[in-house]
Amino acid sequence: MNYRKLWIFLTLVIVISFAVLGYYGGRIYQVMPPIPDRVVTEDGVELFTKQDILDGQNVWQSIGGQEVGSIWGHGAYLAPDWNADWLHRESLWILNKWSQAQFDANFDDINDEQQAQLLVRLKKEMRTNTYNEETKELVISNDRMEAYQNLSRYYAGLFMDDPDLADLRDHYSIPKNTVKTQERMDDLNAFFFWSTWATATNRPGEDITYTNNWPNEELIGNRPTGEMVVWSVISFVALLAGVGALVWYFAAQRHKEPHIEEVYPEKDPLLALKPTPSMKATLKYFWVVAAMIVFQIGLGAITAHYNVEGSGFYGIPLQEWLPYSVARTWHTQLGILWIATAWLATGLFMAPAVSGYEPKFQRGLVNFLFVALLIIVVGSMAGQWMGVNQKFGNQTNFWFGHQGYEYVDLGRFWQLFLTVGLFLWLYLMGRALLPAIKKSKEDRHLLIMFFIAATAIPVFYIPGLMWGQHTHLAMAEYWRWWVVHLWVEGFFEVFATVVIAFLFTRMGLLRTGTATASVLFSTSIFLFGGIIGTFHHLYFSGTPIGVLAFGATFSALEVVPLVLIGFEAYENLTLSRAKHWVKGYKWPIYCFVAVAFWNLVGAGLFGFFINPPIALYYMQGLNTTAVHGHTALFGVYGLLGIGLMLFCLKGLTGQKVWKTKLLRFAFWAINIGLALMVLLSLLPIGLMQTWASVEHGMWYARSEEFLHQDIIHTFHWFRVIGDTIFAIGAFALGWFVLGLKTGWSIKKETNNLKQSTENYD
Repeated sequence: MNYRKLWIFLTLVIVISFAVLGYYGGRIYQVMPPIPDRVVTEDGVELFTKQDILDGQNVWQSIGGQEVGSIWGHGAYLAPDWNADWLHRESLWILNKWSQAQFDANFDDINDEQQAQLLVRLKKEMRTNTYNEETKELVISNDRMEAYQNLSRYYAGLFMDDPDLADLRDHYSIPKNTVKTQERMDDLNAFFFWSTWATATNRPGEDITYTNNWPNEELIGNRPTGEMVVWSVISFVALLAGVGALVWYFAAQRHKEPHIEEVYPEKDPLLALKPTPSMKATLKYFWVVAAMIVFQIGLGAITAHYNVEGSGFYGIPLQEWLPYSVARTWHTQLGILWIATAWLATGLFMAPAVSGYEPKFQRGLVNFLFVALLIIVVGSMAGQWMGVNQKFGNQTNFWFGHQGYEYVDLGRFWQLFLTVGLFLWLYLMGRALLPAIKKSKEDRHLLIMFFIAATAIPVFYIPGLMWGQHTHLAMAEYWRWWVVHLWVEGFFEVFATVVIAFLFTRMGLLRTGTATASVLFSTSIFLFGGIIGTFHHLYFSGTPIGVLAFGATFSALEVVPLVLIGFEAYENLTLSRAKHWVKGYKWPIYCFVAVAFWNLVGAGLFGFFINPPIALYYMQGLNTTAVHGHTALFGVYGLLGIGLMLFCLKGLTGQKVWKTKLLRFAFWAINIGLALMVLLSLLPIGLMQTWASVEHGMWYARSEEFLHQDIIHTFHWFRVIGDTIFAIGAFALGWFVLGLKTGWSIKKETNNLKQSTENYD
């Protein structure tokens, strides 16, 4: 089969997409909100300097950063978005001061005409850009200076030890004396002021703020722009056009395909597979994966409980030893790490299996990589705990503690260590695959695609090293989403697609030509929307309108390939029933069927639900994001990791027959629990927050007043139902994996003796 056109299409997609991504990275650098050398009053009094702002950003990172509330909408959902909160409080403080001076009453107590007069004045005060490009100074009025001083005292009391704010600290799960010194608190307030100033101040010569009028705040006229509405509509049209084109193409290709009766092997081809020493060495990786899944889910229960009992866990003052920001950091980080470990171990298992070649010292290097990964996991988690508990200075925290950026929280030293480990993994993959690539003709293209996908995993973790300790927040966000979106959501999926295709071809259930063409085409279609679709995370992060336009259009196109998920799920389900021996792989294959379902629901429906600019304008940083995050990250990538793990464990147990009742229970409990977690808790809370955001503003949707209503607490408690079922399923999975070593998950008979009669269900 000639794959030339498919390779050309894939190459063009990658080159053009990264050209657009790179160009707008340069544009972001040019138009991002300036950090003034000095912030001074109109009387020339200096309030703070650029260094104070940068140091304040480091203080914010050290206490957990995006794991404690959010900045520009990115981060945790329990505490407020600090910009929306500061902006609303500052606006109200100024309005009340003016109202008292002019009408001898608070703003809420004067009539509509008087309020309208002050609101016009406030909009001019807040949105006028007073940054001097020549002197690099930001000049603010004396009224804003007084507001800044008032808010600085409030936030100092909140993050330090004001007894009057003890209940509020508890509701936000912020420990007493989170910030230890007044000097560090002053720096943090400087960072809060500057990042909020960017959300309220118009770009030079424009009537739109640096963050594209986000957050919505009626007091200063922060409303959706015309561009948001127009590009949202265009994204809907692009989605419909893409769906129509892909369905037409798919139908046309199916019509052209020769109708060949599939002939499947009568016996399991993988039974003859003899694991090499390095393949056997991957077993310990999967034990650790199972342990990390259980630990991560336990941390998830703790972080969820902090929503209703801010400083404790059923009366235990857990906050004293495990602050919310640490628990949430470990929860999100472990989710990435165990999925990555499962996929890395799968690659190490598959490479010798595909080539039939065991390089020298491969087993020793696989064991060395395992130890290195353990050190990274334990060391980074310990560093994050020490960072949040303020055991490090700013520079030490950057290198060994908590970087404060969600999903890439680990300190720079641990990032570098992980990068080296990933390239070592690629070397181990390459040296095992190279003989097969040289010898094979039939599946050479699939092998090359396998190696390219493997190469992308270490390469696209490198953007996580592109920011420094004092990098501008807009640029740090740009590079962070390269890691979160392109590495986690992009090339890991490409790698998994290729691996699954390999598994089915080795089992004789897919023709190599069909698998190769399918992988090349599906990868091209996915990356066509997926690479530029990274921009949908950056609408309101100090970026130009072009980012919004490209992000809206191409994030809609990300959904297009998912319309064929039903075919993929059906085909996988059909393959699981192709021959009696295939039933031995029923539950790994069912994991892939579940991946298809959650890909459509979690990544597709819930993803597109929040992706259009007009939707995300009101939803960014609400529980609607958590809905997408849980169903896409665990539902798609987590279940992919579990499915791949089970396939490899099947190969490692060889002739042994599994007892699958516990595995069946684990599969259904995990999927049902995930669905109930979303439907009974996260989605209702997210929808109520969205309503509050549209009606009153982002500040209210994230406020203590809203989140601690009885009805919200009720929905938080409803989450216990789904979480419990989900956790029991995860524990059952871990128990099953452990039983493959101890023997309680394995029957006495072997496949070669019982293959014709064994009930695999």
